[in-house]
This record gives sequence, C-alpha cells and structure tokens, in this order.
Amino acid sequence: MRKPIIAGNWKMNKTHQEAVAFMEEVRGNVPSKNEVETVVCAPALFLKDMHDKAESSDVAVGAQTMHFEEGGAFTGEISPAALQDMGIAYSIIGHSERREMFNETDESVNKKVHAAFRHEITPIMCCGETLEERESSQTEQVVRTQIEKGFAGLSAEQAKQVVVAYEPIWAIGTGKSSSAEDANETCQTIRQVIAELYDEQTAEAVRIQYGGSVKPENINSYLAQEHIDGALVGGASLKTDAFLQLAEAGKHE
Repeated sequence: MRKPIIAGNWKMNKTHQEAVAFMEEVRGNVPSKNEVETVVCAPALFLKDMHDKAESSDVAVGAQTMHFEEGGAFTGEISPAALQDMGIAYSIIGHSERREMFNETDESVNKKVHAAFRHEITPIMCCGETLEERESSQTEQVVRTQIEKGFAGLSAEQAKQVVVAYEPIWAIGTGKSSSAEDANETCQTIRQVIAELYDEQTAEAVRIQYGGSVKPENINSYLAQEHIDGALVGGASLKTDAFLQLAEAGKHE
C-alpha cells in the first residue's frame, strides 16, 4: 500500500508573516504522517522559519525548485546543499512553469533529481502535456519522454523514492481539470513506463500525484483512482482550511 502524499505549491504567494502564521495554524491539525504525508512547498525566503515552526509536527516543508550544483556563480539560484542544511526534505523539480518560463529541460530536471538524492531531498518530479499536445493525441508520448529522461541514471531504489506529479499544463491555474478517469489513465501510463525502465515492483512503489485545479470539492474523485496516490495543489493550498481538508482527504484514500 502506497502512502498518500498531499503537497501544496504556494508559487510566488504569501509574505513571511503569513507563511509563519499558516504553519502555526496547521502544524497540530494535519493527519498523522503515518497515514498521509503532508508537505508545504513555499518560496525559498520562508523555508527556514517555516521548517522551525513545523519541527516535531506531522507537516513537512519543501522547496519549489533547486539547482543541480552545490554552489557557484548561479545568481539567484537555490543550492541543494543549503536546503539540506536547513532540514528541507522535499523539492518540486521540473514544474511546467519552470520549464516554460525559466527554460528548464528534461536534462536539467534529471540533473536536479540526482542532486536531490545526493542531498537527502525527496524530489517531486513534475510531468504533463500542453493543451495542443493533448488535442493532437501526444499525451502518452510527451509524458513517456519526460519520465524516461527524468529517471535516467537512477537506481531502482532511488526510483522508488521519487514522487511523480502528473500535471496537465492546460489544467494548472485555469480552473479546468482533467477528469479523474483521464488522469488515472495517464498515471497508469507513467507507472507502466517506470515498470519498463525497472520492474513491476519498482513501479508499484512509486507514488504518483495528480495536479491541476485540485480543491477540496474534487480531490476525493482523484484519490479514489487506482494509480493516483495524492495531489500537488496550487491555489487551494494557500488557505488553511482548504489545505487541512485536502490533507484529511488523503488520510481516507
């Protein structure tokens, strides 16, 4: 049985004061991490104080991106070594907004995944198709390529620890969402690709989230699907009550 994982992606939202207040409100109210993993991926400026607030609680703090080098002349980037030093346990890698706006590629995503493992950070590796790709029946090939290149060079034991977030790009922040059945079909494809790269046991261990306009009103339909093990949530994760409802839904998957 795969443990569900609910992760919030705040993107470029909240102030430092709002972020700390959020953690104070949720830290004692999320379900036990023995039942569901709950993660808040926040702007880098807030991570240390949020982590300190979350310490000894059942909610974890994650980054939204990181570089693949430990340090160097990379102005404005985030070092995986610095994240590890702060105790940050997760990082989103390869979100479509990073790919589209900041020129991330499948190759750089793969380097970041490897860097995450070197620094004991669990990668939440994103994949997903555009509306144009979906309408031209390219979803399976696009996702297959992203998984094959993103997982390149990982051992089976490392692969089992990767959290894959399937986010159809056309559903992110648009209010539109893939049907639960369609999302499950693509998540099944992701699992099949991982089985081809490794074996069935590895594929069955990998947790696959769905992301794209997930909210308390629709999360249960996704979590009821065989191949969906959680959600990567944008806007709804900014509100304390909504985030706690999402986490509670994960407990009952």
